Amino acid sequence: MGQSNGKQVFAPWENPEEKPIIRFGGVTKRFGDFTAIDDLTLDIYAREFFALLGPSGCGKTTLMRMLAGFESPSAGTIELDGKDIAAVPPNKRAVNMMFQSYALFPHLSVYENIAFGLKRSSMPKADVDGRVGEMLRLTRLEAFARRKPHQISGGQRQRVALARSLAKAPKLLLLDEPMGALDKKLRQDTQFELMDIQEKTGTTFVIVTHDQEEAMTVASRVAVMDHGRIVQVATPDRIYEMPNSVYVADFIGDVNIIKGNAKRLDEAKTEVHWAEGQAPFLGTTNSEVQSGAACFFAIRPEKVAITMDRPKSAANAVSGKVLDIAYLGNISTYHVKLATGEIFKAQMANDRRIARRSFTWDDKVWLSWTDTAGVILAR
Repeated sequence: MGQSNGKQVFAPWENPEEKPIIRFGGVTKRFGDFTAIDDLTLDIYAREFFALLGPSGCGKTTLMRMLAGFESPSAGTIELDGKDIAAVPPNKRAVNMMFQSYALFPHLSVYENIAFGLKRSSMPKADVDGRVGEMLRLTRLEAFARRKPHQISGGQRQRVALARSLAKAPKLLLLDEPMGALDKKLRQDTQFELMDIQEKTGTTFVIVTHDQEEAMTVASRVAVMDHGRIVQVATPDRIYEMPNSVYVADFIGDVNIIKGNAKRLDEAKTEVHWAEGQAPFLGTTNSEVQSGAACFFAIRPEKVAITMDRPKSAANAVSGKVLDIAYLGNISTYHVKLATGEIFKAQMANDRRIARRSFTWDDKVWLSWTDTAGVILAR
């Protein structure tokens, strides 16, 4: 644990003495000729809300199924609390899995669904009642205990599945696209409920999702995956602000990416020469970028200012013509075509009524940003 502004910061991965609860060591998983997981090494710590993020087919669900015991690694080791769990069957692992479909028993009440696993573990009836009551309170379902799954909403069914998964107090809870069946508004509300429940129970959560916003909202750390490998593992803010590659920058949120050649000025700053007759872009250097080598300049649209006149003291400025405007209520995204043909995106908060908007289609505008707003990537 570190400290920031007098507050405890949860960051066990920064403490070399902290032992991970889950350790993947050189794990490979093959299905015939297809390699789903390719020599993957990863540590996950107790009490983390860890997200495996990536497109369909990247290997994230295979990784989760190996943790649950439904698949075995072709090579490498998976440890839980320092013990190799390869030979431990799924029902003997201190791991529970919540499926995307929730897999509730339709003929059982909410109470009976939550109690099901506890009753099978030969827990005394009084203890079962106490534990189910605790889970109902935790997930705010006391009033629905006697209802059947079809008599409650999608969000409530999700909470029943969560309560059932947590009832036996697993060390690790695996969540496979847990909010995929919910509409956007309910999904956003449920994300915060999930974070609150995870914090109260202290259970380690590992969530599989292809939804970047979801991963960025709930997770302590995010692992971005591609073709069975982990491309980057970091906290959500570092993944967004300091991606280690074009793949990560492009996968998380919206981004402008311009190809060029690097000219390092010092340890922190690099120029990107991107077009003949255009001033170079100045940005923050990724450690892998070599002077004189091809590179990529990446900058988020919300970090780009848009003005009618050329700003006097901006570190970076480029002119273009407004090609398109995407109005999203709270923000507008301007697609600006540069003289070189590239399309650059800039975002502005709509703090005034739309009728008083400063720019419209075909306007000539200037885009500008600071010398620390963009990151320069080697790959």
